[in-house]
Amino acid sequence: MAKSKAVQIRKHGGPEEMELVDVEVGEPGPGEIRIRHKAIGLNFIDVYQRSGLYQLPMPLNLGMEASGIVEAVGSGVTHLKAGDRAAYASQPPGAYCEVRVMPAKCVVKLPDAISFETGAAMMLKGLTAQYLLKRTLPQGGLQAGDFVLFHAAAGGVGLIAVQWAKALGLQLIGTAGSEEKCALAKSLGAAHMINYGKEDFLARVKEITGGKGVKVVYDSVGKDTWDKSLDCLQPFGLMASFGNASGPVAPFAPGILGNKGSLYVTRQTLFTHIATRESTQEMADDLFAAVTSGKVEIRIDQRFPLAQVQEAHRTLEARKTTGCTILTL
Repeated sequence: MAKSKAVQIRKHGGPEEMELVDVEVGEPGPGEIRIRHKAIGLNFIDVYQRSGLYQLPMPLNLGMEASGIVEAVGSGVTHLKAGDRAAYASQPPGAYCEVRVMPAKCVVKLPDAISFETGAAMMLKGLTAQYLLKRTLPQGGLQAGDFVLFHAAAGGVGLIAVQWAKALGLQLIGTAGSEEKCALAKSLGAAHMINYGKEDFLARVKEITGGKGVKVVYDSVGKDTWDKSLDCLQPFGLMASFGNASGPVAPFAPGILGNKGSLYVTRQTLFTHIATRESTQEMADDLFAAVTSGKVEIRIDQRFPLAQVQEAHRTLEARKTTGCTILTL
């Protein structure tokens, strides 16, 4: 049994609940690999799992994405071998560590043209942007020139999405909480940016779209943006919720969707989309092509050593981050 440092919690709570502990790592079983990490991604889902918004059994090793070198593969694993560069966004949690054994299904080979740090930063957020813009679509789909609203456009998913949307010819209207964040997202491809700290985003969306509204709202913020986001939509528009950064959305009566224009509402999660190895590979290939072609740049704006994971979580929750954040080993 090898030893590995891993970040673990024994109960839900604040960043102070995270401890760096020694764990034993054995050999991979059928359908599993052992991977030695080179870099680890930080995501809001980690906060949800730590805080208890998403309830999981204890003790819990945190982390959903990383990159590294495959050390060993179990029986039945044919798409990876020892020595391969690899990256993943995957369940179960446990990426905040040096070495782990994990299911191979959602682990993919990392192209040589993509660094380990970029690989760790891009998988969960990049695959999320992929399924949103390519698979979570309003009635009739999206065509070049269509308006979409993307909240938290200067975050990890957002900065990937604004670039990808521009490459697709979409008119992305983004929101962010400061002039600096708005300028950053605008520089990377957002057609319009709204500082929700100073402006009413509903009024601005109506102004930008000539009163018509947008075809789809992509919302990872949740409670604070929900009601006005519905009013930003065109008739038959799609409200696509994929996160709860400000807290979960309050229960609502479905009848309001009819009154607001026969709207559609969906709650998406990445792990439904990557439920099979085939879909994971297909989505990853699309993401890798977008990055290696230069259409999408993966910005890593914050780096924290694994031992400083508490500080990393505090910074993320305080909305002080832009782009992607990684933990280094």
